[in-house]
Amino acid sequence: MSTATIGATSRVAIPLSIGAAVAVVLGLYARLHEPTGVAVNLAGFSSTQSVKAWLASLAFVLALVQLVSALALFGHLGSLAGRSWIGPLHRWSGRAAVAATLPVVAHCLYALGFQYDQPRVLIHSLLGCFFYGAFVAKMLTLTRTDTPRWLLPAVGGAVFAGLVGLWLTSSLWFFTTFGIIR
Repeated sequence: MSTATIGATSRVAIPLSIGAAVAVVLGLYARLHEPTGVAVNLAGFSSTQSVKAWLASLAFVLALVQLVSALALFGHLGSLAGRSWIGPLHRWSGRAAVAATLPVVAHCLYALGFQYDQPRVLIHSLLGCFFYGAFVAKMLTLTRTDTPRWLLPAVGGAVFAGLVGLWLTSSLWFFTTFGIIR
């Protein structure tokens, strides 16, 4: 294997490997940590689940903004391509989306741990670990100028897919099971 091939491989393998390691570490922590059951709650919400469902829904809406703005940044939406406000919109909607997930993940990891007693909950736990691993891989990819052009959209798509899956297995389930106002 040539030095150039090793270099090209490492430019992809390093952020993906670190992201995978983060996902595994989160899963191990959540599985090995003794859940406390201590709930995160915010004034104005009827329950911890309600807080988490609405914060995840906010993150989901912001992820949709991320998707549209990414498509514009990569020139796939002609009417929005090249607009000066698209880049800042993409960065700030991403920051806000991740910020909205932080209380949710803190509660899930600390209070509930990695659960696997029901298929929906197992998938949700796996997707939570995947989402943050993909997020780390995306952040590491952003800081490198020598990665292949396909890598950033691929890891960005993985982050988006992870968040959509999390929303489907949590917020959508919660709203269809208990209602929007509880």
